[in-house]
Amino acid sequence: MIRSEQLSQLQNTEKWDVIIIGGGASGLGTAIDAASRGYKTLLLEAVDFAKGTSSRSTKLVHGGVRYLEQGNIHLVREALKERGLLAQNANHLVKNQSFVIPNYHWFGGYFYTFGLKIYDLLSGRLSLGSSKYLSKKKTIELLPNVEENGLANGVIYHDGQFDDSRLAINMAQTAVENGACVLNYIKVVHLVKDEKNQIIGVQAVDQETGIKYDLKGSAIVNATGVFTNAIMKLNDTVYKKYIVPSQGIHLVFDKSFLPGENALMIPKTKDGRVLFAVPWHNHIVVGTTDTLIKKQSLEPIALESEIQFVLETAQRFLAKKPTRADVLSVFAGLRPLAAPEEEGKSTKEVSRSHKIIVSETGLITITGGKWTTYRKIAEDIIDKAIKTGKLPKKECRTEHLSIHGNQPTNSFDRENHLYIYGTDIPKIIELMENEPELKERLHPNYEFTLAEVVWAIRYEMARTVDDILARRVRLLFLDARAAIEVSEKTARLIAKELGHDEAWIIQEIANFRQISRGFLLSEFQ
Repeated sequence: MIRSEQLSQLQNTEKWDVIIIGGGASGLGTAIDAASRGYKTLLLEAVDFAKGTSSRSTKLVHGGVRYLEQGNIHLVREALKERGLLAQNANHLVKNQSFVIPNYHWFGGYFYTFGLKIYDLLSGRLSLGSSKYLSKKKTIELLPNVEENGLANGVIYHDGQFDDSRLAINMAQTAVENGACVLNYIKVVHLVKDEKNQIIGVQAVDQETGIKYDLKGSAIVNATGVFTNAIMKLNDTVYKKYIVPSQGIHLVFDKSFLPGENALMIPKTKDGRVLFAVPWHNHIVVGTTDTLIKKQSLEPIALESEIQFVLETAQRFLAKKPTRADVLSVFAGLRPLAAPEEEGKSTKEVSRSHKIIVSETGLITITGGKWTTYRKIAEDIIDKAIKTGKLPKKECRTEHLSIHGNQPTNSFDRENHLYIYGTDIPKIIELMENEPELKERLHPNYEFTLAEVVWAIRYEMARTVDDILARRVRLLFLDARAAIEVSEKTARLIAKELGHDEAWIIQEIANFRQISRGFLLSEFQ
């Protein structure tokens, strides 16, 4: 996936069948769906792939135990099917994760065992494993740092765990391999309409060169997530809210707070939300919150009240109590929830189901949805474009389509940190052998190498320090201070690869420092 090649494809194509605005989970999924059906497909992302919500999830591919409790059987069944398909289509990134629910009331064990048996049944033959009731002794054995005081019993169940932005990069590569043109740092600034007020294309600007492109397309898809309302302002004459952003935050700790392989799940916190503590890249991710936010932002900041809530809840259920000083990174993400019909609904009641809106102008907009169901969302979007007469009918082909990096067997070693590259592992090793200086570690405390940085620049369209340290190698999400320490080294590598000068390096380091401040907890004290 080389940016110069994608740019020349952009410049040499007169008209597209499908133009997708937005390079998050839904947009990239739609690009794969459209391209694999044989449509001429273009995807434009204003910043970097998965820069927004899609890199800031709880790292779970799940049916949603909470939605089961709300009685949303349809969403749970759909998500469980997609979870199973994703585990097959991207098995290098999606792993079977066992979750333990500790119960502090004897009744909890029976209640959750029953509920989770229904969850297992709904997943059918795509089940990842069956749920079981656990004694107090077994619960402590599986969660070595669980709070034992008052513990009655536990329940174990299975769900999927993944690396979100790595999947997004692999999805972009998959779209390209299927013939799509996929570009980051190209921002749509105008929707082009004909005399009948129908959308016939977009005007976009390359953020790096300032070059403007007028691009014609049959079906135009708005998959901009929390920025949906901004694109709708370009489209509508009357302003209406299409999405409500809800913020979820996560705190990242070292492994000592949850040793072992199992994740912790608290089904009922004091605000009625679910709390997860999930092993991820040899760290623990703890979250999440659900806070209605007035304004969307590319760099949402965790609120003090959210940090307190996650810390206090984690302290209640863990014997070794995490404190502010133990937080290695804090990240906030905005969920683009479909705006409810009636006012005043709390965000945890707003449906996570996706909604496709076709405007009078013909613009197709996706709102809501979740990472797990991205493939189904994409299928529905392209089916909708066919139904509205924008595209000739062609069948969806993604159900068993392998994502770039997928391996037919689970033959890779998850102990090796390179496992996330799947079938690209040998190429990264070859890069290190050809250029031995790239074997050097990016940071002495982490296994990431300079080869991974160079790989991201050459073949994964990384353009900035943030692209690399936040979304290609996940250092900013794992340890914000370590990421800041290696920002200059990373900037110099990019400059060398892409031919930037010293002034660019200085500016780039400053930009990254500004971004990374939001991931540091000390900044809030």
